[in-house]
Amino acid sequence: MREDEAAGQAGMIDNFALALSHGLMMLAAWRLLARPDLDKDAPPPPREPTKQGFGRPGTESRPGA
Repeated sequence: MREDEAAGQAGMIDNFALALSHGLMMLAAWRLLARPDLDKDAPPPPREPTKQGFGRPGTESRPGA
């Protein structure tokens, strides 16, 4: 086998591996983008009411204040 024939076969394997890996990545991306839950956001959790007042946090319930 000549040197340029061996290089041609190695290039063919490299091109096949490159095409296969990129094809599988494209398939995975296509499957992820086609998911129905991609467009649905869960509602945010309800917020706890906060005390409206002045001062530093934690000072409103001190005894003797």
